[in-house]
This record gives sequence, structure tokens and C-alpha cells, in this order.
Amino acid sequence: MKTASSYTARKPDASGLIDYPDSEHEVWSLLYNRQMTVIIDRACPEYHQGLDLLGLTADRIPQLPELDAVLQQTTGWSVARVPALISFDRFFQLLANRQFPAATFIRRKDELDYLQEPDIFHEVFGHCPLLTNPDFAALTEVYGKMGLAASKEERVYLARLYWMTVEFGLVQSGDSEGLKIYGGGILSSHSETLYALDSDQPVRKAFDLIDVLRTPYRIDILQPVYFIIPEFHELKSIVESDIMEAVREAMKLGMHKPLF
Repeated sequence: MKTASSYTARKPDASGLIDYPDSEHEVWSLLYNRQMTVIIDRACPEYHQGLDLLGLTADRIPQLPELDAVLQQTTGWSVARVPALISFDRFFQLLANRQFPAATFIRRKDELDYLQEPDIFHEVFGHCPLLTNPDFAALTEVYGKMGLAASKEERVYLARLYWMTVEFGLVQSGDSEGLKIYGGGILSSHSETLYALDSDQPVRKAFDLIDVLRTPYRIDILQPVYFIIPEFHELKSIVESDIMEAVREAMKLGMHKPLF
């Protein structure tokens, strides 16, 4: 994890609203319009449903209270304003309390294609639509609770579950729909959206919890491997499984050889 950020999160006024400059709304618009052209037939139906519920638009960065109003009504979640970087303890604590962290800054135009630290476009556009879905919201909450209780070594393995589902998960979305994206790290990235479904380079594997927990990843490259759940409701089965027992088993077996 980076120890310093080149960005500073913006603070709200007394009414809880943030006055973003026009230049930052413009960046949001560029990112939003670019992503909408590629996710239209690549994102899973549950994501599109959440996008409609949140009412996100291209013309401006959404205000967090607007998102909270929808999330509270659908799944009891809210969005927590955070600095550019937070500790792992704080991250797990927020998720366990059904609060999704969002740093209130947006990337510069010279970093449109890749930003190592998550900005408000990644968190809101990539993740918040699916937080209106009970199965996705439950997985995220349970992950936070497990992370709080886990040891440092266990957290390393748990991180792979989050990475391969919440961030970079794929779903076989019915016979007529085909393979779709639900991971926010893909959905907020133009290049990864195209690469994840259209390229013949990455390995696409059926989801297996032990396999996921043993698979290394890097944050600064297009992913070499993606895991596919057979249907979106399968997230509920993951939540109901003994994830920490799987972590202990994966720790005994050790890591797979990296594909990078």
C-alpha cells in the first residue's frame, strides 16, 4: 500500500455537499461517457439496474448524500467520505458497518487510464451500483467483518477473494446474456473492460474458493486471470460458505505460480 498520495480529498460544506470545480466535473464526464460506451453490453444486468437506481449522470460528480438516500433504502448501506488513503483496519471497519469508503477526489486528465489509488469515479461508478444488490452488499459486509477478525497473514489471503470478486469478478449471466462483468475494477477501467471479455490473452476460470485464495495478483497490470461465477446469486453461496476455513486450507497449500 502506498504511504502517501498526490491527491487531496475535498471536504464538504456545512450542508454535507462538496463544491467540485468545473474541471473536475469535466473529468467525471469524460470517464463516464467513455465507460458507458463499452459497458452497455458487457456489464451484468444487476449492475445496470443499480446504475439506474442511483441515477448517475455524465454532467457532474454525484454528491454522497444523494447516493446514501438510494443505498439506505435498498440495502442499508451508505458511502463514507475518506482521505485518499486509509488503513486496512479502517477499510475493514467501514465495510463491516455497511459503509463503503470513497475518497472525494477525482483523477487528473493525465491519469485517465490508470490510477493506483481509488478515486471517486472508481468507487462510485465502479462499485456503488452493485451495492444496491443484496447479494453483493452481503458479500462486501461479511468480507469487512472477516478482515477485522483476521490475522495479518490471513488478510493477505482474504485480499485475493475481494480482488477476484468485488474488483475483478466475471459472471456467466444466463444463456442469452453470456459472460458479463460485475467487478468494479473492470467496470471503471476502459482498457480492462475491453480486455476482460474480448481479449484472448487472460485466463478465465470457473470460480473455486480455494483456487481464488491461492492466486497472486498485481494491481498495476491488466489482470492475467479472471474467475467466473455461474450466476450472480452465487455470491450468496460464497457468503454462506466457511471462508476462513478455506483461507486456512489455502495457507497450507501455498500460492500458485504467478501468471505475470
